[in-house]
Amino acid sequence: MAEAQLLVSEDEFTCLLCLETLSDPVTILCGHSFCLKCLSDYWDQSQECSCPQCRHTFIPRPALHRNTLLNELVKKLKKPRLSPHPSQNYSCPGDVQCDACTGEKSRALKSCLTCMASFCQTHLQPHFEVAAWKDHKLTDPVRNLKEKLCVKHHKSLEIFCKTDETCICMMCGVTEHNSHEKVELETEREEKQKQLGVTLRHSIHCVSSFKQISVDKQVAEHEKTFTDLIHCIEETQWKLIERIREQEKREMEKANGAMERLEKEIKELKRRDAELKELSKTKDHVHFLQTFSSRCVLPADGDSLSFTTTADFSSEDLRKELSCLKKSLKKISQWDFMAWTPSDFCSLTLDINTAHRDLRLSERNKKVTLERKKTKYPDHPDRFDCWWQVLCREALTGTRCYWEVECSGDNMEIGVAYKRLGRKGDGSECGLGINDKSWSLWCFNSKYFVCHNSQQIFINAPYSPRIGVYLDWPAGSLSFYSVSHTMTLLHRFNTSFTEPLYPGFWLDYKCSVTICHLTPGDH
Repeated sequence: MAEAQLLVSEDEFTCLLCLETLSDPVTILCGHSFCLKCLSDYWDQSQECSCPQCRHTFIPRPALHRNTLLNELVKKLKKPRLSPHPSQNYSCPGDVQCDACTGEKSRALKSCLTCMASFCQTHLQPHFEVAAWKDHKLTDPVRNLKEKLCVKHHKSLEIFCKTDETCICMMCGVTEHNSHEKVELETEREEKQKQLGVTLRHSIHCVSSFKQISVDKQVAEHEKTFTDLIHCIEETQWKLIERIREQEKREMEKANGAMERLEKEIKELKRRDAELKELSKTKDHVHFLQTFSSRCVLPADGDSLSFTTTADFSSEDLRKELSCLKKSLKKISQWDFMAWTPSDFCSLTLDINTAHRDLRLSERNKKVTLERKKTKYPDHPDRFDCWWQVLCREALTGTRCYWEVECSGDNMEIGVAYKRLGRKGDGSECGLGINDKSWSLWCFNSKYFVCHNSQQIFINAPYSPRIGVYLDWPAGSLSFYSVSHTMTLLHRFNTSFTEPLYPGFWLDYKCSVTICHLTPGDH
């Protein structure tokens, strides 16, 4: 029976960790597949056994066995298929066509970088049978092979110029690039593949951890919010009741004073009534007339006792005040009472002994840029050898410090770390913000995430390339601010710092961070 043609490509069987076609593939219980060695190394460097793709955790660590069926399938994909398959021979829209076919074109199976042509299954056969063609460089079908040629010399691009970061031909290598640093394409590809793997693993850590914010954590956060709100309402209720009772006390004091005055007036009226009764009984006309005018004087209208109970507020007024209070509390909750003074501004300098060799320091070690050009830094135990990171020389402890940085690019981190942050290897123990020894703000595609101990939280705030950092070491507070015409608090970490902290930065390709010079008039 003829072997069935596979309708898939090697790209669909790529290991997420090394970005190469699967080698000795293993499939774990969550259904994802990786190279046996890649997954073993990944788990050896991690504190827990989790899937690098979906972050599903396995306890205990499962034994890894090669997926025999998948391994055979990958082998067949790698093996060139030269027998014609009429049902799939002719090209369709979007396919790369065979340059050797006459008449109706067949679909190209490979492109030859030596012949600078693409070939179908039939016309590719001589590259495997003719000795002179066996050394030709074959690749997956390429639509525009002219892009593989040097524009100036029309030769195949076979060398990579590290000085100019570009692919060149042999002729270019001995002319205008003669004094430049050059390597083979495969060598540069391997190096950049490793760099891409570091970036990808960092992104996997960040993105997957962000997705893994558990439902329990969300519930706990909402419970705290409602608990705080209830506490605020209860406190307001208690103050309102106290206010009403104070009002009641004042009104009772007024009423008691009025009662005392009323009792005196009643006593005086009774005395006058008795005198008038005695006067009415006298038969002395002269005495009656002389006494009448002084005994029968009626009190003036304004002398009558009046008493009105009033309240300081009405129910309607109360509702209006509470509504305004609610709005005010919401507004106040968004305020940030910045406690630092100009004396808290600190001057920072990048430590060249910690900088990864792909990082270039400039402006008196105030600016760092990722250029992926190996700088000839001397060997040092504090140097990061895999992560594109650098720390500052200053150790911050027992004090309050504020600094600002200006960012350029779309992928970098600003943070602080203990000195015992790992330096060697690409494990999570070395990455800024993905372990319990560091805290960071991740600026990615004009969005903010705060990171600590492999947990990321998205911050919904307008983006600014200028970031302020305020460290209150004694209070265990680390705050990040977006700085523009105003200062916006992005996030505040509250913890207990136990060691000196060193400001640090992680950068991606073509990104830079500059430590700003601050003066007392800046804020």
